[in-house]
Amino acid sequence: MDALSAARSARESLARGLAALQSPGLPPQLMAVADPVAQAMGALHRIEATNGAAAAEAAPAALNFVRQALGLLQSLQVSHPAVEQGIEAIAGSLGVVHQLSQWATSAAAAPAVSPYAGTQMANQATPPPPQQPARQAPPPAAHAGAVAYAGGNYPPQAAAPAQAPVAQRAAAPAGPPRSGQRVEASLGAHSPTNFYKGLSGNDVIESGGIFIATYQIPTIGTNLIVHVSLPGGYEFETQAVVRWTREAPNSASGGQEAPPGFGAQFLNISPEGRQLVYRYVRNREPLFHDDL
Repeated sequence: MDALSAARSARESLARGLAALQSPGLPPQLMAVADPVAQAMGALHRIEATNGAAAAEAAPAALNFVRQALGLLQSLQVSHPAVEQGIEAIAGSLGVVHQLSQWATSAAAAPAVSPYAGTQMANQATPPPPQQPARQAPPPAAHAGAVAYAGGNYPPQAAAPAQAPVAQRAAAPAGPPRSGQRVEASLGAHSPTNFYKGLSGNDVIESGGIFIATYQIPTIGTNLIVHVSLPGGYEFETQAVVRWTREAPNSASGGQEAPPGFGAQFLNISPEGRQLVYRYVRNREPLFHDDL
């Protein structure tokens, strides 16, 4: 299993665990576990989105969040089939995330091979003509990085520092630009997180958005990057803005209270993301929010 497959497998296992812990009827204190699980999923998704470039930083962070979530579950000591399913799924991801963290640490500690090493050896053996770079055959496979110069023309040794910014740009994370606070939204058949629509319109995207159940509630107007995970392994990412909030219920009030969280309106959602939303709401009725 490569690093990208490991990150995807662990994230999907965490999504199953999060959906189980968000089953109806569970004690509200279990929502505290959702935050480190969502943080771990976000770190793993960064590894996937950057083709592994962010693994050195994101993999150890994901490992810490998974350990934190399991520690919280063990301390709560809640006996329920859904909780057992959640623990099994989260614990199942721990070994994969630990292995991924070890890979990332080993890769970061490995010494980099200079792309100019083969050029240095060639220049020592055959000095180049005056005021011209030496034209040499491509270096051995161990120094394959030097063939980035077309036709085998390698720069003189003094030009090496000028190439450093190019290497930095190549290592920058890939994917769409990021702007705003990043949040995870995992939807299941009965998850408290769900899409919503306002009373002023019937379209869940144009007149609604997504309600994210959480105790960490941003202020209204906060710009977000929302990573949405849907049943079946489907997912998409989009910009959004917080439109309304719902505070945590008073524990002394008794009865079944609506979960705390916030409603976010989608901005610049992709056609693929729009279709995934419409397919989900065909099978599960969205929430209603009074926007009048």
